[in-house]
Amino acid sequence: MFNLDEIYSVSSFLSLCNKTVEDNIPACWLQGEISNLARPASGHWYFSLKDNRTQVRCALFRLNQRNIKFTPENGMEVLVRADPTLYEPRGDFQLIVKQLEPVGVGNLNLAFEQLKNKLSEEGLFDLSHKKPLPSHVNTIGVISSSTGAVIQDIIKVLSKRYPFTHILLFDSLVQGQGAAKKIGQAIMAADNDQRCDVLIVARGGGSLEDLWAFNDESLAHIIYNAKTPIISAIGHETDTTIADFVADVRAPTPSAAAMLATPDKLELLSHVEKLSNLLYQQITQNQQRQQAYLDQLKLRIITPDRQLNYLSQQLDYLSHQLESVVVSNINNQKFKLGSLSSNLKQYSPEVQIKHAITLNQLTANRLNQQITRLIRTNKQSLIQLNHRLKNAVIQLINQQKNQLASHAHALGHLSPLSTLSRGYSITMSTKQQVLTSINHAQSKQLIQTRLSDGVIYSKVEKIEKN
Repeated sequence: MFNLDEIYSVSSFLSLCNKTVEDNIPACWLQGEISNLARPASGHWYFSLKDNRTQVRCALFRLNQRNIKFTPENGMEVLVRADPTLYEPRGDFQLIVKQLEPVGVGNLNLAFEQLKNKLSEEGLFDLSHKKPLPSHVNTIGVISSSTGAVIQDIIKVLSKRYPFTHILLFDSLVQGQGAAKKIGQAIMAADNDQRCDVLIVARGGGSLEDLWAFNDESLAHIIYNAKTPIISAIGHETDTTIADFVADVRAPTPSAAAMLATPDKLELLSHVEKLSNLLYQQITQNQQRQQAYLDQLKLRIITPDRQLNYLSQQLDYLSHQLESVVVSNINNQKFKLGSLSSNLKQYSPEVQIKHAITLNQLTANRLNQQITRLIRTNKQSLIQLNHRLKNAVIQLINQQKNQLASHAHALGHLSPLSTLSRGYSITMSTKQQVLTSINHAQSKQLIQTRLSDGVIYSKVEKIEKN
Protein backbone atom coordinates (compact mmCIF):
# COMPACT_ATOMS: atom_id res chain seq x y z
CA MET A 1 0.00 0.00 0.00
CA PHE A 2 1.10 3.56 -0.63
CA ASN A 3 0.70 6.69 1.47
CA LEU A 4 -1.67 9.28 0.00
CA ASP A 5 0.46 12.04 1.53
CA GLU A 6 3.33 10.98 -0.71
CA ILE A 7 1.36 11.57 -3.91
CA TYR A 8 2.19 14.87 -5.67
CA SER A 9 0.38 16.69 -8.43
CA VAL A 10 2.51 17.38 -11.49
CA SER A 11 2.74 21.11 -10.75
CA SER A 12 3.64 20.47 -7.08
CA PHE A 13 6.31 17.98 -8.09
CA LEU A 14 7.85 20.35 -10.69
CA SER A 15 7.78 23.18 -8.15
CA LEU A 16 9.62 20.97 -5.67
CA CYS A 17 12.19 20.03 -8.33
CA ASN A 18 12.64 23.68 -9.30
CA LYS A 19 13.21 24.71 -5.68
CA THR A 20 15.65 21.84 -5.19
CA VAL A 21 17.63 22.83 -8.28
CA GLU A 22 17.73 26.54 -7.43
CA ASP A 23 18.63 25.98 -3.77
CA ASN A 24 21.35 23.40 -4.30
CA ILE A 25 23.04 24.31 -7.60
CA PRO A 26 24.84 27.68 -7.53
CA ALA A 27 25.47 29.97 -10.48
CA CYS A 28 28.27 28.64 -12.65
CA TRP A 29 30.22 29.30 -15.87
CA LEU A 30 29.65 27.09 -18.91
CA GLN A 31 31.32 27.01 -22.32
CA GLY A 32 29.52 25.91 -25.43
CA GLU A 33 28.20 26.78 -28.88
CA ILE A 34 25.06 28.87 -29.50
CA SER A 35 22.32 27.24 -31.57
CA ASN A 36 18.59 27.79 -32.21
CA LEU A 37 18.94 31.49 -31.31
CA ALA A 38 15.55 33.29 -31.15
CA ARG A 39 14.84 36.97 -30.50
CA PRO A 40 11.05 37.49 -29.98
CA ALA A 41 9.40 40.90 -29.80
CA SER A 42 9.68 40.92 -26.01
CA GLY A 43 13.41 41.62 -26.33
CA HIS A 44 14.48 38.44 -24.51
CA TRP A 45 16.92 36.00 -26.14
CA TYR A 46 16.44 32.24 -26.15
CA PHE A 47 19.02 29.75 -27.41
CA SER A 48 20.57 26.35 -26.81
CA LEU A 49 24.11 25.93 -25.49
CA LYS A 50 25.61 22.73 -26.84
CA ASP A 51 28.80 20.74 -27.15
CA ASN A 52 29.55 17.64 -29.18
CA ARG A 53 27.45 15.42 -26.87
CA THR A 54 24.47 17.33 -25.46
CA GLN A 55 22.74 20.68 -25.16
CA VAL A 56 20.76 22.76 -22.65
CA ARG A 57 18.19 25.51 -23.12
CA CYS A 58 19.13 29.05 -22.10
CA ALA A 59 17.17 32.27 -21.54
CA LEU A 60 18.84 35.70 -21.53
CA PHE A 61 16.35 38.32 -20.38
CA ARG A 62 16.40 41.88 -21.63
CA LEU A 63 17.56 43.43 -18.35
CA ASN A 64 20.67 41.23 -18.36
CA GLN A 65 21.69 42.37 -21.87
CA ARG A 66 22.83 45.84 -20.83
CA ASN A 67 26.52 44.93 -20.56
CA ILE A 68 26.61 42.83 -23.73
CA LYS A 69 28.02 44.89 -26.58
CA PHE A 70 28.40 42.20 -29.26
CA THR A 71 25.65 40.45 -31.23
CA PRO A 72 25.34 36.70 -30.48
CA GLU A 73 25.03 34.44 -33.52
CA ASN A 74 24.35 30.76 -34.13
CA GLY A 75 27.57 28.75 -34.10
CA MET A 76 29.43 31.25 -31.88
CA GLU A 77 31.51 29.75 -29.05
CA VAL A 78 30.69 31.57 -25.80
CA LEU A 79 31.09 31.54 -22.03
CA VAL A 80 27.92 31.99 -20.00
CA ARG A 81 27.38 32.60 -16.31
CA ALA A 82 23.94 31.25 -15.47
CA ASP A 83 21.60 30.11 -12.73
CA PRO A 84 20.06 26.64 -13.28
CA THR A 85 16.28 26.48 -12.97
CA LEU A 86 13.26 24.49 -14.11
CA TYR A 87 10.63 26.03 -16.38
CA GLU A 88 7.60 24.53 -14.65
CA PRO A 89 4.87 24.95 -17.36
CA ARG A 90 6.81 22.61 -19.68
CA GLY A 91 8.97 20.80 -17.15
CA ASP A 92 12.11 21.88 -19.03
CA PHE A 93 15.48 22.30 -17.35
CA GLN A 94 17.09 25.57 -18.44
CA LEU A 95 19.70 28.17 -17.57
CA ILE A 96 18.94 31.82 -16.76
CA VAL A 97 21.97 33.60 -18.27
CA LYS A 98 23.40 36.52 -16.29
CA GLN A 99 26.62 37.12 -18.26
CA LEU A 100 27.65 36.26 -21.82
CA GLU A 101 31.20 36.45 -23.13
CA PRO A 102 32.65 35.29 -26.48
CA VAL A 103 35.40 32.69 -26.28
CA GLY A 104 38.84 33.90 -27.35
CA VAL A 105 37.89 37.59 -27.62
CA GLY A 106 36.37 40.09 -25.23
CA ASN A 107 32.77 41.25 -25.27
CA LEU A 108 33.59 44.79 -26.35
CA ASN A 109 36.32 43.70 -28.76
CA LEU A 110 33.90 41.48 -30.65
CA ALA A 111 31.25 44.22 -30.79
CA PHE A 112 33.91 46.64 -31.99
CA GLU A 113 35.00 44.33 -34.81
CA GLN A 114 31.41 43.62 -35.84
CA LEU A 115 30.53 47.32 -36.09
CA LYS A 116 33.84 48.12 -37.78
CA ASN A 117 33.22 45.54 -40.52
CA LYS A 118 29.64 46.72 -41.01
CA LEU A 119 30.53 50.41 -41.40
CA SER A 120 33.49 49.56 -43.63
CA GLU A 121 31.15 47.69 -45.99
CA GLU A 122 28.84 50.73 -46.01
CA GLY A 123 31.76 52.93 -47.16
CA LEU A 124 32.04 55.20 -44.10
CA PHE A 125 35.83 54.69 -43.97
CA ASP A 126 36.55 55.39 -47.65
CA LEU A 127 39.33 57.95 -48.25
CA SER A 128 37.34 59.51 -51.08
CA HIS A 129 34.93 60.93 -48.48
CA LYS A 130 37.64 62.48 -46.29
CA LYS A 131 37.55 66.29 -46.20
CA PRO A 132 40.89 68.14 -46.23
CA LEU A 133 41.82 70.42 -43.30
CA PRO A 134 41.70 74.17 -44.05
CA SER A 135 45.00 75.98 -44.45
CA HIS A 136 43.81 79.00 -42.43
CA VAL A 137 41.96 78.48 -39.18
CA ASN A 138 40.25 81.25 -37.26
CA THR A 139 37.96 79.23 -35.01
CA ILE A 140 38.30 75.72 -33.70
CA GLY A 141 35.34 73.87 -32.23
CA VAL A 142 36.18 71.38 -29.50
CA ILE A 143 33.70 68.65 -28.59
CA SER A 144 34.76 67.41 -25.17
CA SER A 145 34.00 67.65 -21.47
CA SER A 146 34.39 71.04 -19.85
CA THR A 147 35.63 69.43 -16.64
CA GLY A 148 38.27 67.25 -18.22
CA ALA A 149 41.91 67.94 -18.86
CA VAL A 150 41.49 67.61 -22.63
CA ILE A 151 40.14 71.09 -23.21
CA GLN A 152 42.86 72.56 -21.02
CA ASP A 153 45.54 70.77 -23.00
CA ILE A 154 44.08 72.05 -26.27
CA ILE A 155 43.88 75.61 -24.92
CA LYS A 156 47.45 75.41 -23.64
CA VAL A 157 48.84 74.10 -26.93
CA LEU A 158 46.92 76.58 -29.04
CA SER A 159 47.90 79.49 -26.80
CA LYS A 160 51.56 78.67 -27.39
CA ARG A 161 51.40 77.49 -30.97
CA TYR A 162 48.71 79.67 -32.51
CA PRO A 163 47.25 82.25 -30.08
CA PHE A 164 45.14 83.88 -32.81
CA THR A 165 42.74 80.98 -32.92
CA HIS A 166 39.39 81.25 -31.18
CA ILE A 167 38.23 78.20 -29.31
CA LEU A 168 34.55 77.28 -28.99
CA LEU A 169 33.86 74.50 -26.51
CA PHE A 170 30.78 72.33 -27.09
CA ASP A 171 30.46 70.64 -23.73
CA SER A 172 29.49 66.99 -23.73
CA LEU A 173 29.75 63.80 -21.75
CA VAL A 174 32.55 61.63 -23.04
CA GLN A 175 31.98 58.53 -20.96
CA GLY A 176 29.17 56.53 -19.47
CA GLN A 177 25.48 56.07 -20.18
CA GLY A 178 24.12 58.46 -22.81
CA ALA A 179 27.57 59.86 -23.68
CA ALA A 180 27.36 58.82 -27.36
CA LYS A 181 24.08 60.70 -27.81
CA LYS A 182 25.48 63.82 -26.11
CA ILE A 183 28.61 63.75 -28.28
CA GLY A 184 26.51 63.45 -31.43
CA GLN A 185 24.32 66.38 -30.42
CA ALA A 186 27.41 68.49 -29.71
CA ILE A 187 28.90 67.67 -33.14
CA MET A 188 25.67 68.60 -34.94
CA ALA A 189 25.42 71.84 -32.94
CA ALA A 190 29.01 72.78 -33.83
CA ASP A 191 28.51 71.84 -37.49
CA ASN A 192 25.28 73.84 -37.77
CA ASP A 193 26.87 76.84 -35.99
CA GLN A 194 29.04 77.43 -39.13
CA ARG A 195 31.58 79.52 -37.17
CA CYS A 196 34.13 76.73 -36.83
CA ASP A 197 36.69 76.02 -39.51
CA VAL A 198 37.54 72.64 -38.02
CA LEU A 199 36.16 70.45 -35.22
CA ILE A 200 38.16 68.41 -32.71
CA VAL A 201 36.40 65.49 -31.03
CA ALA A 202 38.62 64.80 -28.04
CA ARG A 203 38.81 62.65 -24.96
CA GLY A 204 41.57 61.43 -22.68
CA GLY A 205 42.89 57.92 -22.66
CA GLY A 206 41.33 54.99 -20.94
CA SER A 207 40.23 51.41 -21.32
CA LEU A 208 38.02 50.13 -24.07
CA GLU A 209 35.04 50.52 -21.75
CA ASP A 210 35.99 54.15 -21.07
CA LEU A 211 36.13 54.95 -24.78
CA TRP A 212 33.07 52.92 -25.76
CA ALA A 213 30.86 55.98 -26.33
CA PHE A 214 32.97 56.70 -29.45
CA ASN A 215 32.15 53.26 -30.89
CA ASP A 216 28.48 54.10 -31.40
CA GLU A 217 26.95 53.52 -34.86
CA SER A 218 24.72 56.61 -34.74
CA LEU A 219 27.70 58.79 -33.76
CA ALA A 220 29.67 57.37 -36.71
CA HIS A 221 26.94 58.47 -39.16
CA ILE A 222 26.82 61.96 -37.60
CA ILE A 223 30.59 62.37 -38.08
CA TYR A 224 30.34 61.05 -41.64
CA ASN A 225 27.54 63.48 -42.59
CA ALA A 226 29.14 66.57 -40.99
CA LYS A 227 30.12 69.35 -43.42
CA THR A 228 32.94 70.70 -41.23
CA PRO A 229 36.25 68.77 -41.25
CA ILE A 230 36.63 66.71 -38.08
CA ILE A 231 39.78 65.61 -36.26
CA SER A 232 39.39 62.70 -33.87
CA ALA A 233 41.63 62.82 -30.80
CA ILE A 234 40.30 60.06 -28.61
CA GLY A 235 42.50 58.41 -26.01
CA HIS A 236 46.14 57.61 -26.59
CA GLU A 237 47.90 56.72 -29.80
CA THR A 238 47.30 53.01 -29.22
CA ASP A 239 43.59 53.55 -28.59
CA THR A 240 41.40 53.06 -31.64
CA THR A 241 37.67 53.82 -31.93
CA ILE A 242 35.08 53.80 -34.69
CA ALA A 243 35.09 57.60 -34.59
CA ASP A 244 38.80 57.54 -35.55
CA PHE A 245 38.05 55.56 -38.73
CA VAL A 246 35.14 57.82 -39.77
CA ALA A 247 36.78 61.18 -38.97
CA ASP A 248 38.59 63.11 -41.72
CA VAL A 249 41.88 63.09 -39.75
CA ARG A 250 42.97 61.04 -36.73
CA ALA A 251 45.31 62.53 -34.16
CA PRO A 252 47.13 60.33 -31.68
CA THR A 253 46.27 62.71 -28.80
CA PRO A 254 44.11 65.80 -28.21
CA SER A 255 47.30 67.87 -28.09
CA ALA A 256 48.38 66.49 -31.42
CA ALA A 257 44.92 67.34 -32.77
CA ALA A 258 45.44 70.98 -31.75
CA MET A 259 48.76 70.94 -33.58
CA LEU A 260 47.19 69.39 -36.69
CA ALA A 261 44.37 71.95 -36.68
CA THR A 262 46.74 74.97 -36.71
CA PRO A 263 49.33 75.99 -39.27
CA ASP A 264 52.13 75.59 -36.67
CA LYS A 265 53.89 72.23 -37.02
CA LEU A 266 55.57 72.17 -33.58
CA GLU A 267 55.10 69.06 -31.54
CA LEU A 268 53.02 69.27 -28.44
CA LEU A 269 54.63 67.95 -25.25
CA SER A 270 51.71 68.20 -22.87
CA HIS A 271 50.07 65.08 -21.56
CA VAL A 272 46.66 64.26 -20.22
CA GLU A 273 46.51 64.66 -16.47
CA LYS A 274 46.72 61.40 -14.60
CA LEU A 275 44.27 62.53 -11.97
CA SER A 276 41.31 61.93 -14.29
CA ASN A 277 42.46 58.37 -14.94
CA LEU A 278 43.10 57.73 -11.24
CA LEU A 279 39.71 59.18 -10.37
CA TYR A 280 38.06 57.06 -13.00
CA GLN A 281 39.86 53.95 -11.75
CA GLN A 282 38.76 54.68 -8.17
CA ILE A 283 35.18 55.25 -9.34
CA THR A 284 35.31 52.05 -11.36
CA GLN A 285 36.71 50.03 -8.48
CA ASN A 286 34.16 51.46 -6.07
CA GLN A 287 31.39 50.71 -8.53
CA GLN A 288 32.61 47.14 -8.92
CA ARG A 289 32.70 46.69 -5.14
CA GLN A 290 29.18 48.10 -4.81
CA GLN A 291 28.00 45.91 -7.68
CA ALA A 292 29.48 42.80 -6.03
CA TYR A 293 27.81 43.73 -2.75
CA LEU A 294 24.52 44.29 -4.60
CA ASP A 295 24.83 40.87 -6.28
CA GLN A 296 25.24 39.28 -2.84
CA LEU A 297 22.11 41.05 -1.61
CA LYS A 298 20.19 39.87 -4.67
CA LEU A 299 21.07 36.28 -3.83
CA ARG A 300 19.57 36.67 -0.35
CA ILE A 301 16.21 38.07 -1.39
CA ILE A 302 13.57 37.14 -3.90
CA THR A 303 13.60 39.99 -6.39
CA PRO A 304 10.60 41.03 -8.50
CA ASP A 305 12.62 40.73 -11.70
CA ARG A 306 12.88 36.98 -11.14
CA GLN A 307 9.10 36.66 -11.18
CA LEU A 308 8.98 39.10 -14.08
CA ASN A 309 11.46 36.98 -16.02
CA TYR A 310 9.37 33.89 -15.34
CA LEU A 311 6.17 35.60 -16.50
CA SER A 312 7.94 37.06 -19.52
CA GLN A 313 9.17 33.62 -20.53
CA GLN A 314 5.70 32.16 -20.04
CA LEU A 315 4.24 34.99 -22.13
CA ASP A 316 6.74 34.26 -24.91
CA TYR A 317 5.81 30.59 -24.77
CA LEU A 318 2.07 31.29 -24.89
CA SER A 319 2.61 33.84 -27.66
CA HIS A 320 4.45 31.22 -29.67
CA GLN A 321 1.67 28.69 -29.04
CA LEU A 322 -0.99 31.24 -30.04
CA GLU A 323 0.90 32.10 -33.18
CA SER A 324 1.14 28.40 -34.08
CA VAL A 325 -2.61 27.92 -33.49
CA VAL A 326 -3.48 31.00 -35.55
CA VAL A 327 -1.22 29.89 -38.42
CA SER A 328 -2.72 26.38 -38.26
CA ASN A 329 -6.28 27.76 -38.29
CA ILE A 330 -5.47 30.05 -41.21
CA ASN A 331 -4.00 27.12 -43.19
CA ASN A 332 -7.06 24.98 -42.40
CA GLN A 333 -9.42 27.75 -43.47
CA LYS A 334 -7.40 28.24 -46.68
CA PHE A 335 -7.66 24.52 -47.40
CA LYS A 336 -11.41 24.54 -46.73
CA LEU A 337 -11.82 27.63 -48.89
CA GLY A 338 -9.93 25.95 -51.72
CA SER A 339 -12.10 22.84 -51.41
CA LEU A 340 -15.30 24.90 -51.32
CA SER A 341 -14.09 26.90 -54.32
CA SER A 342 -13.51 23.69 -56.26
CA ASN A 343 -16.96 22.38 -55.30
CA LEU A 344 -18.51 25.73 -56.17
CA LYS A 345 -16.92 25.60 -59.60
CA GLN A 346 -18.33 22.10 -60.11
CA TYR A 347 -21.83 23.21 -59.10
CA SER A 348 -21.58 26.67 -60.64
CA PRO A 349 -24.69 27.71 -62.64
CA GLU A 350 -22.40 28.76 -65.45
CA VAL A 351 -20.91 25.27 -65.69
CA GLN A 352 -24.34 23.68 -65.41
CA ILE A 353 -25.74 26.04 -68.06
CA LYS A 354 -22.85 25.29 -70.42
CA HIS A 355 -23.36 21.57 -69.78
CA ALA A 356 -27.14 21.91 -70.33
CA ILE A 357 -26.54 23.89 -73.55
CA THR A 358 -24.20 21.19 -74.80
CA LEU A 359 -26.74 18.48 -73.91
CA ASN A 360 -29.55 20.51 -75.54
CA GLN A 361 -27.48 20.91 -78.70
CA LEU A 362 -26.78 17.18 -78.80
CA THR A 363 -30.47 16.44 -78.10
CA ALA A 364 -31.58 18.97 -80.74
CA ASN A 365 -29.25 17.39 -83.30
CA ARG A 366 -30.55 13.94 -82.45
CA LEU A 367 -34.16 15.20 -82.53
CA ASN A 368 -33.61 16.87 -85.93
CA GLN A 369 -32.14 13.64 -87.27
CA GLN A 370 -35.04 11.62 -85.87
CA ILE A 371 -37.57 14.15 -87.23
CA THR A 372 -35.90 14.05 -90.65
CA ARG A 373 -35.97 10.25 -90.67
CA LEU A 374 -39.58 10.25 -89.38
CA ILE A 375 -40.67 12.82 -91.98
CA ARG A 376 -38.98 10.81 -94.71
CA THR A 377 -40.59 7.59 -93.48
CA ASN A 378 -44.04 9.18 -92.93
CA LYS A 379 -43.82 10.96 -96.27
CA GLN A 380 -43.41 7.62 -98.03
CA SER A 381 -46.18 6.13 -95.91
CA LEU A 382 -48.38 9.19 -96.64
CA ILE A 383 -47.86 8.76 -100.38
CA GLN A 384 -48.82 5.12 -100.12
CA LEU A 385 -51.79 5.88 -97.88
CA ASN A 386 -52.88 8.73 -100.18
CA HIS A 387 -52.79 6.40 -103.15
CA ARG A 388 -54.69 3.75 -101.22
CA LEU A 389 -57.17 6.41 -99.97
CA LYS A 390 -57.82 7.64 -103.49
CA ASN A 391 -58.48 4.11 -104.65
CA ALA A 392 -60.67 3.44 -101.63
CA VAL A 393 -62.58 6.73 -102.13
CA ILE A 394 -63.15 5.92 -105.79
CA GLN A 395 -64.37 2.48 -104.87
CA LEU A 396 -66.53 3.90 -102.08
CA ILE A 397 -67.97 6.57 -104.41
CA ASN A 398 -68.81 3.96 -107.00
CA GLN A 399 -70.43 1.77 -104.33
CA GLN A 400 -72.38 4.75 -102.97
CA LYS A 401 -73.47 5.73 -106.48
CA ASN A 402 -74.77 2.24 -107.07
CA GLN A 403 -76.49 2.19 -103.67
CA LEU A 404 -77.86 5.73 -104.27
CA ALA A 405 -79.25 4.70 -107.61
CA SER A 406 -80.79 1.64 -106.05
CA HIS A 407 -82.25 3.65 -103.16
CA ALA A 408 -83.43 6.39 -105.49
CA HIS A 409 -85.22 3.85 -107.54
CA ALA A 410 -86.80 2.32 -104.46
CA LEU A 411 -87.56 5.78 -103.06
CA GLY A 412 -89.21 6.71 -106.27
CA HIS A 413 -91.72 3.99 -105.72
CA LEU A 414 -92.32 5.11 -102.12
CA SER A 415 -92.07 8.91 -102.57
CA PRO A 416 -95.17 11.02 -101.84
CA LEU A 417 -94.36 13.00 -104.96
CA SER A 418 -95.10 9.92 -106.99
CA THR A 419 -98.41 9.63 -105.16
CA LEU A 420 -99.09 13.32 -105.68
CA SER A 421 -98.50 12.92 -109.38
CA ARG A 422 -101.40 10.55 -109.41
CA GLY A 423 -103.83 13.21 -108.06
CA TYR A 424 -103.25 13.02 -104.33
CA SER A 425 -102.28 15.96 -102.09
CA ILE A 426 -100.75 16.59 -98.61
CA THR A 427 -102.25 19.08 -96.15
CA MET A 428 -99.98 20.65 -93.52
CA SER A 429 -100.29 23.31 -90.91
CA THR A 430 -98.19 26.44 -91.03
CA LYS A 431 -95.84 24.62 -88.66
CA GLN A 432 -95.14 22.03 -91.35
CA GLN A 433 -97.10 19.34 -89.49
CA VAL A 434 -99.05 16.91 -91.69
CA LEU A 435 -102.77 16.97 -90.88
CA THR A 436 -103.89 13.36 -90.80
CA SER A 437 -107.16 14.02 -88.89
CA ILE A 438 -109.76 16.75 -88.67
CA ASN A 439 -108.97 16.81 -84.97
CA HIS A 440 -105.66 18.35 -85.87
CA ALA A 441 -107.32 21.29 -87.63
CA GLN A 442 -109.12 24.30 -86.32
CA SER A 443 -111.58 26.78 -87.78
CA LYS A 444 -109.95 29.81 -89.35
CA GLN A 445 -106.57 28.00 -89.33
CA LEU A 446 -104.22 28.64 -92.18
CA ILE A 447 -103.16 25.45 -93.94
CA GLN A 448 -100.93 24.40 -96.86
CA THR A 449 -101.89 21.94 -99.50
CA ARG A 450 -99.01 20.45 -101.48
CA LEU A 451 -99.73 19.15 -104.93
CA SER A 452 -97.35 17.54 -107.37
CA ASP A 453 -96.58 20.86 -109.06
CA GLY A 454 -96.91 23.40 -106.16
CA VAL A 455 -98.45 24.53 -102.83
CA ILE A 456 -101.90 26.08 -102.16
CA TYR A 457 -102.35 28.31 -99.06
CA SER A 458 -105.93 28.43 -97.66
CA LYS A 459 -107.98 29.05 -94.48
CA VAL A 460 -110.31 26.52 -92.87
CA GLU A 461 -113.90 27.78 -93.08
CA LYS A 462 -115.66 24.74 -91.79
CA ILE A 463 -114.87 21.29 -90.45
CA GLU A 464 -117.18 18.29 -90.89
CA LYS A 465 -116.71 14.79 -89.67
CA ASN A 466 -117.50 11.70 -91.70
